[in-house]
Amino acid sequence: MDTETLLEDRRSKDEFFATSHHSPIEHHDRHNFAGLSYFEPNPDLVFTLPAEPADGSEVRIDTSDGQERVFHRAATVDFEVAGETATLTLYSTGQPGFFIPFRDATSGKETYGAGRYLDIEPNADGTVTIDFNQSYNPSCVYNDAYSCPLPPAENWLQVPIEAGELDYVK
Repeated sequence: MDTETLLEDRRSKDEFFATSHHSPIEHHDRHNFAGLSYFEPNPDLVFTLPAEPADGSEVRIDTSDGQERVFHRAATVDFEVAGETATLTLYSTGQPGFFIPFRDATSGKETYGAGRYLDIEPNADGTVTIDFNQSYNPSCVYNDAYSCPLPPAENWLQVPIEAGELDYVK
């Protein structure tokens, strides 16, 4: 984990959210936007893991606005946090890389109640690097106009993932 790059990415995201016409922060809220809140960078929550191929089965995931999106199970990964084994399903969206919507023991407390996301690329050797410091809130946290996939039960972790974005408070 490169902490300096992570912190620079966070500063860039805050600037984009504060100034861009494409920001998910509603226009009238951007004037008071002081930046997002994050857990401190945590190198213990970066994992390079073998991605076990999944069966490619279709999964229909509910969205924040009552709709449904279709993804396909691409792989699973197992890792350990706080002495407990956890498993995540990596989904294919039809684009390169994997989408990982997840909830954890911080959801609804320090982090957004519905969960957070990760977008990752496979490594050349067949592994994946999951850096929870990169986990982010869905756009619907900032603006109800967005339709966001809700993490399915198979990605509800019982362990706390104390890395990435904290819940957004206006």
